[in-house]
Amino acid sequence: MTALYADTGLIGRQFAELGIPIAYTPAGIVVALTFIGLPFVVRTVEPVLAEVSREAEEAALTLGASRLQTFGRVILPTLFPALATGFTLAFARGAGEYGSVIFIAGNMPFKSEIAPLLIITQLEEFDYVGAAAIAVVMLLVSFGLLLVLNVLQHWQQRRLGT
Repeated sequence: MTALYADTGLIGRQFAELGIPIAYTPAGIVVALTFIGLPFVVRTVEPVLAEVSREAEEAALTLGASRLQTFGRVILPTLFPALATGFTLAFARGAGEYGSVIFIAGNMPFKSEIAPLLIITQLEEFDYVGAAAIAVVMLLVSFGLLLVLNVLQHWQQRRLGT
């Protein structure tokens, strides 16, 4: 098994030696997209975390809440919009990612194909209608996610009265 993953770099070989193949698998795609999208989540959550009221946390702890209850009832509701926005941005970035994922995806039919690679394949075969169809589906999924995100944010603003 190690010979199959010999060209996947140090980390790929380490996982292959442990019996956990990363390259050319869906797990590898998830790992690559996580590294691509994580900065979007961090950049949206960090300013919100900086603004979380320390007094509210201390008040919850003083009133007998555990650390888990404080996190779930004081911090998480404040972070939820930023988390939702960050994950949506990360998903949008990952949905169109071609460059870094192409090396780890492997393009195995029905196993590790990614939409941008399918579009490129269709274009190379001069199937412009097929490429456009895949792109339109990706566009509709992206718009659907943005719509859900906006509805959730509107619902939370109405619930909190802000």
